Amino acid sequence: MTTLLRVCTAGSVDDGKSTLIGRLLFDAKALMSDQLTQVEEASRRRGFARTELALVTDGLRAEREQGITIDVAWRYFSVPGRRFILADTPGHVQYTRNMVTGASTAEAALLLVDARQGLTEQSRRHLYLTTLLGVRHLVVAINKMDQVDFSFERFAEIREIIDAYLRQRTRGAASVVYVPVSALHGDNVVTRSDRTAFYQGPTLLEHLTQLDTVRDQAHAPFRLPVQWIVRPQTDAHHDYRGIAGRIAAGTVRVGDAITVHPSGKSTTVRALETSGGPVQEARRGASVTLHLEHDVDVSRGDVLAAAAAPPRIGQDLVADLAWFSPRPAEAGKRYLLKHTTRTTKATLASIEHVVDVASGAALSKRDVEENDIARVAFKTAAPLVWEPYETDRILGSALLVDETTHETLGGLMLR
Repeated sequence: MTTLLRVCTAGSVDDGKSTLIGRLLFDAKALMSDQLTQVEEASRRRGFARTELALVTDGLRAEREQGITIDVAWRYFSVPGRRFILADTPGHVQYTRNMVTGASTAEAALLLVDARQGLTEQSRRHLYLTTLLGVRHLVVAINKMDQVDFSFERFAEIREIIDAYLRQRTRGAASVVYVPVSALHGDNVVTRSDRTAFYQGPTLLEHLTQLDTVRDQAHAPFRLPVQWIVRPQTDAHHDYRGIAGRIAAGTVRVGDAITVHPSGKSTTVRALETSGGPVQEARRGASVTLHLEHDVDVSRGDVLAAAAAPPRIGQDLVADLAWFSPRPAEAGKRYLLKHTTRTTKATLASIEHVVDVASGAALSKRDVEENDIARVAFKTAAPLVWEPYETDRILGSALLVDETTHETLGGLMLR
């Protein structure tokens, strides 16, 4: 079975992440002929002696002119056994919000580190953000090994520094793997290199293809934010009532005892349907329609949950806030809060501190500025059915939206 893996990339400017993604797509034969032709033509126009693979992902005109990645460049490709969505995210500090966008749905993060420069301030920032955003699997590609003569000592030194940083400054990850690569020449990207005899692990593509993310959610309790109540207006289906939504976590089966939150009403699952017809069970990520044994009150924004493992419910909450807007967030201001399928009003009660992402220090500030990460407290007008972000990225995340313009202002990770 072919499974999907979402991967975000990160790294300091000029660490070579765009080149690495271009190399990965090129060597995996995942580029269309017209894409390759465009890149070859662009390389000639810019005076490169060889095909500049970084241009595969640097698709915006401004990026091509400046030679940097500004927006999130999404790429889709597949190899036997796995489909990939790659998010090539910006390296500059002023584009932190773009990196948050790319990493928020990723299951794995690919961090590039220049073997010559080692762990820079931007690299530390990206390590912090990827773990803050709940990316469970980290792959560190120590790039430009050809420029340090494929030195094992340099590879080991950088690995030890990053391990120490992860232990001290971040929430940790399910797995961390280090791969010595040269994106320019293709060493250990898709093809194993004979210039890194000290390294016996998989190539970058081999590791990403074999990475197991299914077990991360294998034992999570069932959660389904209700999207719609299905009531066909026909005589043939006058008694049809389905509860539709996408399963956020866990597995649901016919006969399972569930509760509706925030009301707490209990019932059992009488039947399950998907687009393919009736099923006996459905798992995380599936869009399903549930038929309940009892006619309990359910509406959009409610959450169906396993009866034996109820979620948390509250109005006074604490979260990490990633702020996207040039207008600062201010304590006491009211916003719209979008959480799963529910929208409610919320007041930013207090700003506890702003995080210096590079050092991990807590800074005392009166407001949260664009690209800041802050610990905040807020109060919602209606109860939220939620989980901590570190255990459930769907029920644990929310967006703050301007009440007037409906502009998305920031992302919340509930703690």
